[in-house]
Amino acid sequence: MTDYTALITGGSKGIGADLAVKLADRGYRVLSLARGVPDWSHDGVEHHAVDLLDPEAVRHVAGELSARHEITHIVNNAGLIWPNLVEEAQPEDIAGLAQLHLGAPLALLQAALPAMKARGFGRVLFNGSRAALGVPTRTAYSATKAGLVGMARTWALELAPKGITVNVVAPGPVQTDNFWGIIPKGSEREAQLAERIPVGRLGQVEDVSNAFLFFCDPASGFVTGQVLYVCGGTSVGSVTL
Repeated sequence: MTDYTALITGGSKGIGADLAVKLADRGYRVLSLARGVPDWSHDGVEHHAVDLLDPEAVRHVAGELSARHEITHIVNNAGLIWPNLVEEAQPEDIAGLAQLHLGAPLALLQAALPAMKARGFGRVLFNGSRAALGVPTRTAYSATKAGLVGMARTWALELAPKGITVNVVAPGPVQTDNFWGIIPKGSEREAQLAERIPVGRLGQVEDVSNAFLFFCDPASGFVTGQVLYVCGGTSVGSVTL
């Protein structure tokens, strides 16, 4: 059993669930925050139901968990897309996703930070997106995913002297529920998209969780403020979803 406790948002399914199990298998204590309790369990994973779109709910659970656990890793994985063309986009879309992608991570870090500083060690990670570079129908999503890069780099500079690293993993098209909510599963459109990706396939959850594992590693302490695109090469070119 390692002496690390990882808090993962959106840890009930997809990338978050895969990472939660992998960290637990490595001996981490894992705290998963998601809207609902999943239909799976692991002895090393503790699930907590919380609406990350609710600032007060996030502050409450952040304080509660930080009081009970010395959190060493925070993985801000939870995300929503809310796609629409610019004509239909609303300021409320931006405000909602800003809370999820930016506000919730801030509250979680602020609660865990005293213990990280006292320990002289911490790992703070974000699930960003290749869409931060621009994708049609992603006004609120792209804006907030791009915003978290700036926030992560700011935190990286502030926290580096304390032994705390902050990095972003930015996936491209990955087969998750969010993806299939836009691209029908098994559709011709899904196959055509895979063909346009330089590596010739869509991403899998383990492609992204493996990248997170690198940044989680205590041995990766000389890497901070970075964005790692796990996108099959789509950050080099352009892909229209």
